[in-house]
Amino acid sequence: MSANIFEEFPQPDELKKIAYDLPAVPQFGINAHIHTPYSFSSFSDMDHVFRMALTENIRVLGINDFYTADGFADFARLALANAVFPLFNMEFIGLLKEERNNGIRVNDPNNPGRTYLCAKGLKFPFFLDPFFNNILKDLVNETQLQVESMIEKTNSYFSDIGLDLIISMKEIKIDIARDLVRERHIARAVRVKTIKTHPDEATYRNILNRILNTDLDEAVIRNDALLENLIRSELLKKGGPGFVEENESSFLPVEQLVSLIRNGNGIPCYPVLLDDPSGNFTEFEENREDLYNFLISAGIYAVELIPARNNIKVLKDFVNFFHDKKFIITCGTEHNTPEMLPMSIVCRNKEPLDNSLKNIFYEGVSIVAAHQYLTAVGEKGYLDDSGTARIDDRNEFVLIGKGLIETFFKNYR
Repeated sequence: MSANIFEEFPQPDELKKIAYDLPAVPQFGINAHIHTPYSFSSFSDMDHVFRMALTENIRVLGINDFYTADGFADFARLALANAVFPLFNMEFIGLLKEERNNGIRVNDPNNPGRTYLCAKGLKFPFFLDPFFNNILKDLVNETQLQVESMIEKTNSYFSDIGLDLIISMKEIKIDIARDLVRERHIARAVRVKTIKTHPDEATYRNILNRILNTDLDEAVIRNDALLENLIRSELLKKGGPGFVEENESSFLPVEQLVSLIRNGNGIPCYPVLLDDPSGNFTEFEENREDLYNFLISAGIYAVELIPARNNIKVLKDFVNFFHDKKFIITCGTEHNTPEMLPMSIVCRNKEPLDNSLKNIFYEGVSIVAAHQYLTAVGEKGYLDDSGTARIDDRNEFVLIGKGLIETFFKNYR
């Protein structure tokens, strides 16, 4: 496989001609945001990702792991083998200090000031200038130091309650994670190590009850995903015996994250929480005009939705508002929890997307696809040298991207 998977595609004008004859509504599924086992994922391996994608006719798919591009080569190889157009993305957690100090939640429902950002359409193979590469390495190191501390505290807790149970970073990397270990890996390691060392059903249940200081229902014990979520919540979250507060150096200021993303030829993107099941919004997102003004001032011209957590009417109003503002709008499913859910995009209560939403999300991934392609062949992407979106050229990017995706399908089917 060539390192540059876009070098042999037609010129932009030819791609635009191909796009003119395509329907506005895609005849395939799109999912621009999934996590893979290279961070933490519902998927057992990368092959699992593409088996599910093909089963559900997802033909445009975006990898979106935390802090790492380690999965990009594997993702690209399988995308080519399965004729699924790849989007190369990454996710970060930043900090807005003023909002934190004022108790304002941004797009983390539990931690004021904490701000998730995605990089969309990164150049593949991924690289950063040494300055930003060192910043990213430092961020990853800080997260791993915190994880190591959580493992130590968890082992201490097991010892305190008289359990001969030990988990280790080394074992987690061998058996569960890749190189990057996250909090959810610890929860999985606790479950796996417990059942491995105490396979008898009654003993297994007894040990879990001691760890969680409760009397677990049989349904919980038999549901691995539910059990891992409970272990994480009770053991590793604030107030739990394995909890370790993150160092502030684990979070870059949002403006520095935007610069890092741009250095990797990515498009900074704000992932939106939007409404919760009770219809509530975070303080930062409750006024969409204020949110828009902040994003523009921060050099962010893209937003991303995870529709399954939103009311369809609320989502549609939000999407139409930002589409009118000429934003890139994409959507995904995350798949960064133990639960295995479908990859196809639906809203809360499994409400299907209507054609206008499908069209807008198709436009969004087409712009990202065009940006990837153009930067890969040495042309200007969707952001100019100052980091401002080339909104006047937006329709050109949509056409190039649609033509590119269609050509990709024909070349690799």
